[in-house]
Amino acid sequence: MAVIIDGNKARDEILDQLAEEIKRRKLTPCLATFLVGDDPASVTYVANKIKACDRVRIRSRHVHLPANTSEKELLSQVAKLNKDKSVNGILVQFPLPKQISQQKVMEAISPEKDVDGTHPISLGRLLSGNESMPACTPAGVITLLEKATAIKGKHAVVVGRSNTVGKPLAVMLLNRDATVTVCHSKTKDLAAITRQADILCVAVGRPKMITKDMVKKGAVVIDIGINRVDGKLIGDVDFEGVKEVAAAITPVPGGVGPMTIASLMQNTVRAAVLQKGSR
Repeated sequence: MAVIIDGNKARDEILDQLAEEIKRRKLTPCLATFLVGDDPASVTYVANKIKACDRVRIRSRHVHLPANTSEKELLSQVAKLNKDKSVNGILVQFPLPKQISQQKVMEAISPEKDVDGTHPISLGRLLSGNESMPACTPAGVITLLEKATAIKGKHAVVVGRSNTVGKPLAVMLLNRDATVTVCHSKTKDLAAITRQADILCVAVGRPKMITKDMVKKGAVVIDIGINRVDGKLIGDVDFEGVKEVAAAITPVPGGVGPMTIASLMQNTVRAAVLQKGSR
């Protein structure tokens, strides 16, 4: 039976450490968040981020805009905060309404304030081995993996190739000397590949896609998926079945989700330190 990897516990440890670091360094970090519209999930995500800011004494500035906000208006607001030296990090909650280009918004945020780690420059730095501002969810996954197993020399399979999770996670695993295979919707005989994985990370947004027969005995399984089914949150992995063969596994909820927020707080503190040093 698998060990359950507790993301809430890992998050709490990181937040406690950050609170001490902020006090020791005499920092006054500030994170600005944007929410466009009233998507219930997004409202909850932003509220959790603000709550984490309060816990570690990061100042938060929240900008809530109506769903009919134009792309020009949002970009203008982001540009203002790019210039505001009191703001260290900027995060725009996705998804955005259809009239706004997510890519344009990501590229509009100053790389020095890109605490979500999704700007092309941030991703380019990551590819070159510079993890000063890594994408939040992959960074959280790596933290959990490092607590659960040795990564060096392992065969890691990443199911999913998004620019925000799959691709940066694959690079971060490579940076730690794993042998990495990336699978996606066009991969033939997915199960044959996932059964080779010492480390299996899944981020595709399909409920219970990974079943017990697709997992190598003794693998470490990280479920990054969040799907709402019949009012409940479930992952991309069939948790009950897979935990019988895996050595360790993350639950949904309570696994990767809390770590994404912890990573965001870490990036905000890193940004504050880097910006303080450059002044």
